[in-house]
Amino acid sequence: MSVRARIAIFALAATVATVTYARQSPAPALAPSRVSTASIDKVLADAVARGDIPGVVAMATDRRGVLYQGAFGVADTGSRRPMTVDTVFRIASMTKPVTSLAVMQLVEQGRVSLDDPAEKYFPQLANLQVFETFDAKTGAYTLRPAKSAPTVRHLLTHTAGLGYNFTSPVVRDFKPRAGETYPAGPLLFDPGEQWLYSTGIDWGGRLVESLSSKTLEAYFRDHIFGPLGMVDTAYNPPEDRQRRLTSAHRRRADGTFEVDPVQPAMTVKQFIGGGGLASTAPDYIRLLQMLLNQGTLNGTRIVSAETVATMGRNHIGGVGVRAVKTAMPERSSDFTFVDDGRDKFGIGFMITADGRPGRRTTGSLSWGGLYNTYFWVDPTRGIAGVIMMQFLPFSDSRALAVYDAFEQKVYELKLK
Repeated sequence: MSVRARIAIFALAATVATVTYARQSPAPALAPSRVSTASIDKVLADAVARGDIPGVVAMATDRRGVLYQGAFGVADTGSRRPMTVDTVFRIASMTKPVTSLAVMQLVEQGRVSLDDPAEKYFPQLANLQVFETFDAKTGAYTLRPAKSAPTVRHLLTHTAGLGYNFTSPVVRDFKPRAGETYPAGPLLFDPGEQWLYSTGIDWGGRLVESLSSKTLEAYFRDHIFGPLGMVDTAYNPPEDRQRRLTSAHRRRADGTFEVDPVQPAMTVKQFIGGGGLASTAPDYIRLLQMLLNQGTLNGTRIVSAETVATMGRNHIGGVGVRAVKTAMPERSSDFTFVDDGRDKFGIGFMITADGRPGRRTTGSLSWGGLYNTYFWVDPTRGIAGVIMMQFLPFSDSRALAVYDAFEQKVYELKLK
C-alpha cells in the first residue's frame, strides 16, 4: 500500500464528532497510554475536512486493550447525521474472516479437513470444467475438464478457480449456452494454480451450515459473536441498531459524495459466508483482540492458539496474491493495496510479505470490505486496527490514503 495521505493544516470541521458509546456488554478496555492521540484525531478529521471521505470510525488495540477510538464526519450526507463510535456499518467481505474462523472451529473438532475434496460435501463441485477460451466480443467459449478437484483449502484461500463479476470480465460476461447449467464455475483456472479474489468462502459458509445444522447467523451468534460480546454484529440487525446504520454512499465524478439511491437490504433470508454482515468498530476490534491473544478474549477461548497460528500461515505455496484489475469500475477500483505477486494468503487473511518501517511487520494479517472498511492484525508487534468508511468504489485511493495514515499514526502512538 504505497499511497500516502497528504496532511493539510485545517481547523477541525464542524462535522467532526468524537463520542463514547453504550453497549449491552462490557466495552473493550482502554489500555493505558502515555502519549496523546491527538495526532490520530487530526489525520481523520483533516480527511473529512478536505472532503476525502464523508465520515469514518477507527479503532486500534494491543493485546491489553484499546489504544485509540474516534469517529469523525457524517453517517449520512443528506441528513448530516454525525458519525459515532457505535455507528453500524455494512462490512461486506470482512465477513470472510468470521466464516473462515467458523470453518476452523469445525476443523478443530475433526468434522472437516482443509484437504478434503470440496465435492465430499457438495456434489455440485465434482467434475468441474475450466475455461479454455472465452471471446470477449461474442461470448463464445470452450471448456475442458479441471486437472484436479478443489479442496476446502482452495475455497478458503481464493485458489479454487472461482471469481467475482467485479474481479473477472469472464465471470461478468459469461452466459451459458442453451441447455447448459453450471452450479459452480466454470473455473477460470485449475485449482491451486493461481490466486483470484472469489466466491469460494461462500461455499465455506454453506459448509458451516451443513455440518452444524444451523443457519450461519445462528452459528456465528452461538460460537463467535456471543462468546466475544459482539452484540452489534449480525446479518439482520434489529431495528434499534438499524437506526445507527450509516448510509452507503458513492463518490461522484467530481470527487464529492452522494447517498447511493439503492441501499443494500438489511433483512436477508440467505446468509452468505463471503459477505453480508453489519457490525461496528468496537465489535470488530474484539475479534482482532482475540486473534492477538491467540484465540482468547477476557478468559473465553474461541479457538486454540495452534488454530490461530494455522490461519496466519501461508496456505497458497508459491502462488502470490496478485493485484486485481477491476471489471466493474463503478463498484471497485483496481486492487492496488497489495504487493502484486508477493503477498500470501492464509485462512481468512492476506499475509504481508514485506513489512514497512513504522507500520505493520512481515506476517501481518489483513483484509477489507467492499464499502471501504479495512483491518490489520500484527502478531509480531501485538497491534491491530480497524477503520470503517461506507462508500463505493472499493479500494478508493483517498480511502486507502486515510487507512495508511491512520496505521502510521497508530504505530507512532504505540512505539513512543
